[in-house]
Amino acid sequence: MGTKTLTITEEAYERLRAHKRDDESFTDTILRITGDERDVMKGFGAMSDVEGFREEVERVRGELDGDLRERAER
Repeated sequence: MGTKTLTITEEAYERLRAHKRDDESFTDTILRITGDERDVMKGFGAMSDVEGFREEVERVRGELDGDLRERAER
């Protein structure tokens, strides 16, 4: 496996360093943070097959809408 040299800002370096674990190289840190999945759309709709999920979302949304209306009337 080859290597590449990257130039990053001090801020980016400090953020990356904050995520780095003691037993990791920066390469290990980058690989851990970025993960293996590249398809950001893959997770969308993942809960749509869970039984009762839509009903629960609608119930909670109704409660929140009611709370918002109540606050607006004050």
